[in-house]
Amino acid sequence: MTPEEAVAEQERLRPRVVTTTDPDLVVRHVAGLDVSYADDDRLVAAAVVLDADSLETVDSAVVHGRADFPYVPGLFAFRELPSLLDALAKLTVPPDLLVCDGQGLAHPRRFGLACHVGVLIDLPSVGVAKTPMGRFDPPGEERGAVSDLVDDGEVVGRALRTRAGVKPVFVSVGHRIDLDRACAEVLRLCVHRLPETTRRSDSLGRAHLR
Repeated sequence: MTPEEAVAEQERLRPRVVTTTDPDLVVRHVAGLDVSYADDDRLVAAAVVLDADSLETVDSAVVHGRADFPYVPGLFAFRELPSLLDALAKLTVPPDLLVCDGQGLAHPRRFGLACHVGVLIDLPSVGVAKTPMGRFDPPGEERGAVSDLVDDGEVVGRALRTRAGVKPVFVSVGHRIDLDRACAEVLRLCVHRLPETTRRSDSLGRAHLR
């Protein structure tokens, strides 16, 4: 797929994004998705499933692959999706929610990695990024404080303070969940700055890369 074809694919799939929460959504198991890269194009995609209440790891899967798509801003998902989908397919505990290390609607075409993977496998999904895609006012210093993340005059996510006095993370909707619920689910996954789903999938991927 060329970058032009990738943009066309994002435009084709974007209308399928649902930004409301399923009325019967109960999140018991949450999968964290992360990709670790070597100095060349080798990568490891990791999926780790946590019990949403105890934060215990209940399942995990890794896939070794290679990034066949070039690094192009706004098309990051196309480097990671094939291996992430393979990792998700290897899980034996089905997740109720996906937490991606990346963006959802906070994306130039409102279709980041969390939207893409959520639409393709039709699961509720959330993007949690370490850097903002847009402007925001610093949220309050207390845990749980939020402020809007705005791009081109549109609220595309929120800056969320997951620990008092620590830099916020940036939460955006992926698919089949609203922004309030997305922030609430991310907050209960956080012991440190980043959700445990992200921390553990990152750690697992790096260990396998080594």
